[in-house]
Amino acid sequence: MKNNHFMDKFIIQPVLAIVLSVMICIAGIWSVLQVTVLQFPKIESSSLVISTNYTGASAQTVKGFITEPIERISATVPGVDYVESVTIAGNSTVTAYLNLNEDSTRALSQLTARLSQVKYMLPEQSEDPVVTVKRTDRPHALFYLNIEHQGASLTQLTDFLSRQVTPIITDIEGVQENTLKLKGAFMFQ
Repeated sequence: MKNNHFMDKFIIQPVLAIVLSVMICIAGIWSVLQVTVLQFPKIESSSLVISTNYTGASAQTVKGFITEPIERISATVPGVDYVESVTIAGNSTVTAYLNLNEDSTRALSQLTARLSQVKYMLPEQSEDPVVTVKRTDRPHALFYLNIEHQGASLTQLTDFLSRQVTPIITDIEGVQENTLKLKGAFMFQ
């Protein structure tokens, strides 16, 4: 009595095994091309940072006349999740954190428009608020470029980097911020 197993058919007829293997590979390639990627979705997490200087004013004065009005305005912008602030003597920094995947460009334009409408409420001696967009998911630089040159003076190197290199790096698509720092040697962030 013969004991026939299911796998014996593939040994006896190798063409059947090859055809089945090719069909499995084709189905795998098709599924890779057709299935959407949900494991690593594109997520944008940004915040709007509003900095205002009021030289010579105490921290309480800055908080009452600058920080609090800007906080109220920032909280009314659509897409803002929450607002926090830091006030020191002569400076106010208000950070408005946006909801996940909120369009930071649209929120920036709305915040700028609202700030310009209430600029008359701020003290005349204070500087205009400066709004910048920060990525909250990547607060640090992706890479640092360290630059050293033996034959040039510090002034020449600073001039060359700020006039020649900085505009080229800023024009690269996806570069949000380009900072030139002097810390022993020059560093682009």
